[in-house]
Amino acid sequence: MLNKLILEDGQEYYGNSFGAEEERILELVFNTSMTGYQEILSDPSYTDQAVVMTYPLIGNYGMAEDDYETKRPTTGALIVREYNDEPSNFRSTETLSEVMRRFGIPGIYGLDTRKLNRSIRDYGSRKVLLTKADTPLEEGLKKLKAYTMPRDAVSRVSSPEIRELKGEGSGPHVVAIDCGMKKNIVRSLLKRGCRLTIVPWDTPADTIRSMKPDGVFISNGPGDPADVPETIETVKELIGSFPVFGICLGHQIIALSCGAETYKLKFGHRGGNHPVRNLENGKIEITSQNHSYAVKEESLSGTLLKITHKNLLDQTVEGLRSEKERVFSVQYHPESAPGPQDSAYLFDRFVRMMEEDRIHA
Repeated sequence: MLNKLILEDGQEYYGNSFGAEEERILELVFNTSMTGYQEILSDPSYTDQAVVMTYPLIGNYGMAEDDYETKRPTTGALIVREYNDEPSNFRSTETLSEVMRRFGIPGIYGLDTRKLNRSIRDYGSRKVLLTKADTPLEEGLKKLKAYTMPRDAVSRVSSPEIRELKGEGSGPHVVAIDCGMKKNIVRSLLKRGCRLTIVPWDTPADTIRSMKPDGVFISNGPGDPADVPETIETVKELIGSFPVFGICLGHQIIALSCGAETYKLKFGHRGGNHPVRNLENGKIEITSQNHSYAVKEESLSGTLLKITHKNLLDQTVEGLRSEKERVFSVQYHPESAPGPQDSAYLFDRFVRMMEEDRIHA
């Protein structure tokens, strides 16, 4: 049974296993959300990551068919304090452990998640080995040292083919570049009447132009934005031709396409309660976040982008905009699954931009 964690610095944590029985080496991160473990498990942005849930009880409301963020969850592993395998929710169709076994996702419970979380905050995200209790420490450390984290996560979670979806009404046509897009982003656009053409992450700009979109959307996704130079080049060629909106990884890709730089945060932002100030109106939004990388503020000087939002916890860049080029982006998740609904207005802004563009075309 997989019931031990070995960290790069030699720390060992023992617990009990649930989900799949597969040894894994992953990046160790934490999420502070109090609800939404199903959306977290099925968020493609957690590919190759072991997620420590700081809320102590996980699994108690099971898994509901309508709440998945992707059809095939690719989260690396779940690490929880207490796991409940008897959900009491009328919407539940399976237990969390059953779903994790089906998709090959291991889990460990019963360990001190407070201590583990503090370790991540103090020393940062790093590699972790999920293994059997009798695996010798030296053997585990050798495996960790020899392992290189993959850099192809986006290509593994992106749509492999072009798909078309029609919303309610006759709204604008959006081409969405899928870098690991969550279903609630799709729902948010369809609900506003958009017609969606979802394209793979490496779709060239000329192909997107041939689809005659009213706007281009760049989705969230896993990993380092520098690992998708093809997407960066595509966005660089499209900015100025159509209204462009990016979320999370899409935000970082827009920044890189405009000549800015990104960097890796010590332990990232993951949770549903991050306060962000909108610099354009002074309002504070409580936001849902999930990312390891951020845009380097000083690198924005001389680019076409201006900062529109800032994180109040660490002053990192949370939003960018160029009014002239009709492009904007946010580092957080306005579709908020899980999370608060403070930022849903950003989808309305995108739709207005596209409608205004059609009027003046």
